[in-house]
Amino acid sequence: MMKLKGYLLTACALLMTGLASAQVQDMPGGPKVNQLNLTTGVTQIARDVAWLHWMMLIICLVIFVGVFGVMFYSIWAHRKSKGAKPATFHENVGIEIAWTVIPFLIVIGMALPATRTVVAMKDTSGADMTIKVTGYQWKWGYEYLDGPATGIELLSTLSTPRAQIQNLEPKGEFYLMEVDQPLVVPIGQKVRIVVTAADVIHSWMVPDLGVKQDAIPGFLRDTWFRAEKVGVYRGQCAELCGKNHAYMPIVVSVVTQEDFAAWAAKQQAKIARVLEEPSQSGTVGILATNQMASNDIIDTPIVVSVQASDAKL
Repeated sequence: MMKLKGYLLTACALLMTGLASAQVQDMPGGPKVNQLNLTTGVTQIARDVAWLHWMMLIICLVIFVGVFGVMFYSIWAHRKSKGAKPATFHENVGIEIAWTVIPFLIVIGMALPATRTVVAMKDTSGADMTIKVTGYQWKWGYEYLDGPATGIELLSTLSTPRAQIQNLEPKGEFYLMEVDQPLVVPIGQKVRIVVTAADVIHSWMVPDLGVKQDAIPGFLRDTWFRAEKVGVYRGQCAELCGKNHAYMPIVVSVVTQEDFAAWAAKQQAKIARVLEEPSQSGTVGILATNQMASNDIIDTPIVVSVQASDAKL
């Protein structure tokens, strides 16, 4: 009877798991259901990383099968019960040269494409635009340093409703992977990302863009990407940075160059309107709301200040 009850409970658990999996859908620009492999992404670097992953995996698999195949065959074919006699030699120059040269060539064959990709990842020269990314607990700050969006600053925070996090309503399609202000970049342009942090170590990671760069307080580190497809791409902080680490998503909106120019002009117009206010002769305070997701989520006001002289938000 107890066994039957255990079987029934197991069957019910599997059924509920299957129903839950059927309801979960792939997230556009984000993780996929049952995803085990690296994403091919929308940049050349992302594709190169995915190709390197498979190349290394196949080489390791071939080595594994070859080494263990020879070993098990030798054990089986030369077992004592068949009357096999062990060899008496203690050294063989040809074998020693082979097991030195072959691994060396394999390592070189793996290192060359990997080095080429790493060098390309670190080559931030010739960028069309530069954006400074600052990690905070637990949000991201973006500052456009050049181009048509020069001077625009954004504070990007989690926008998932509090009720969803507290299980008071169903989870949305972009649960914990949505923000109030995404990073907007143009398609086809080389975007240099300068990363730092204001408090603890964070990591700015967007898999579809082939980007993962640690943000370290007191240091400036850079990376880059060139998106080849319009869309919205999602990532997360990839370095444990405190109790709300899981509530620090990254959203990058890749738009056409015309749409980016229009977006930049709109943001610049907002700055101009704020600075034209008669009462704003000195420092302008823009009040933003930061929804900090935790066990007890609170709304924390963040004041972003700007000097009227330099027209920056």
